[in-house]
Amino acid sequence: MLCEKEIVARFLETDLLVAPEVVQYIRDQDDPALIDRIIATVPSGAFFVSPECIQAEKKERDGMRFLADPHLKVLQGKDGDCGCIQDFEEYVTYFRNRFTRLSSVLKGRVQPVPIEALQRTGRYRDEDVSFIGMVSEVRSTASGNKMAELEDPTATMRVLFNKSREGFEEAEKLLPDEVVGVKGKLSSDGNIFFADTLVRPDIPISHAPIHSDQPGRAVLISDVHVGSDTFLEDAWHRFAAWLGDHPEIGYLLVAGDLVDGIGVYPGQEQELVIKNIYEQYRAFGRMLSTLPSHLRIVLAPGNHDVVRGAEPQPAIPEEFREGYPDNCVWVENPALISLQGVHVLMYHGRSYDDMIGMIPGASYCHPEEIMEEMLKRRHLAPTFGLRTPIAPAERDPLIIDPVPEVLFTGHVHISGIKKYRGVLMVNAGTWQSQTAFQKQMNTVPTPARAVVLDLRTVDHEMLDFSQPGEPVRLP
Repeated sequence: MLCEKEIVARFLETDLLVAPEVVQYIRDQDDPALIDRIIATVPSGAFFVSPECIQAEKKERDGMRFLADPHLKVLQGKDGDCGCIQDFEEYVTYFRNRFTRLSSVLKGRVQPVPIEALQRTGRYRDEDVSFIGMVSEVRSTASGNKMAELEDPTATMRVLFNKSREGFEEAEKLLPDEVVGVKGKLSSDGNIFFADTLVRPDIPISHAPIHSDQPGRAVLISDVHVGSDTFLEDAWHRFAAWLGDHPEIGYLLVAGDLVDGIGVYPGQEQELVIKNIYEQYRAFGRMLSTLPSHLRIVLAPGNHDVVRGAEPQPAIPEEFREGYPDNCVWVENPALISLQGVHVLMYHGRSYDDMIGMIPGASYCHPEEIMEEMLKRRHLAPTFGLRTPIAPAERDPLIIDPVPEVLFTGHVHISGIKKYRGVLMVNAGTWQSQTAFQKQMNTVPTPARAVVLDLRTVDHEMLDFSQPGEPVRLP
């Protein structure tokens, strides 16, 4: 296997500096000839090899892109897709499907050996080997290293990540139930695997986003919380008026918590101005009815909405859709939407509550950093059994497949935007001012914001409607 120093030296021989992402990509491919191919793509006069050179070397396209409706199509998470929870044994099928599908992604970057084969024979004891496993347990050792137990369909293996090894910070972010690949060597007795490299499914560096070939713009919002005494009605009216003045906006996507709900947390009734769940949805329907009729409005549920808490969450039931305009499209959570061929993965984001508590340095103030961790794992809710309830199914609907152009979440009430390997990550914030609970937790929301997405360029701008007058464009 090529080492990092050797890769960097090969580039320096041609007077080129190289980005760490490019070095990692070459290591993962383990193809010495790839270096020369990448060097050949570097423009004349350039001195730095950026990740864009990887994209120039190999453009990846997902075949599903070309099957999408040219306007709006629900590719995953259609109304009625998710079934009922029937039997606990369905979780076995669910996790097998997760392992199989994410393993297939990882097999492009590692050449795995079944764990049982590693343990049964001594032929692998003195050579570098790789395997793929699902994390069943992870802990810190007394000396500050990381010990994880990984399992595949054949057996389990203890894996030690040494804190002195390069890339240890990624091992510190290991989450239960995520699927990873490891490269390294077995101990002499075959009971412990000493990991040199941790590989996640991740977004390919060569991922090339699809753009619409026609003009089009979409607006992304979440966490409206109609019915709450902290819902910002005046700001919403300014937003609705602005939409009326911009006929070029063709789509409005709402990523959950359409209403504040009833009985979501103790004492909630004291913070409601609409105390009937049907009336909350009717009020939101009236609000949407005032918006331009040409808009396609996509509505997904969240943990405050009148559906089960377990993900995937069904679309809002028919009996709560009274008075809504015909241009509404009801989807589940999560849902993959095609807007003129641009894929937007909508996910309300309940798993933020789990991932922030387990990833060192993570914070509700920076939701974009957690979205990046989701993309690295190619999964929206990696860990089972904590605050995010997950319903079993034959196929894991929380796997990020195919790779979208946009990952759009809500839930945390704090906006954040970032790009990672060509994927635009968006959390638009909320339409609710600071609640009593948020004051106790010292959480300061970023309310009354909307993200405008240009489908031709997949560029964005964020607008703030919290103050009277024209919306403020935020950096």
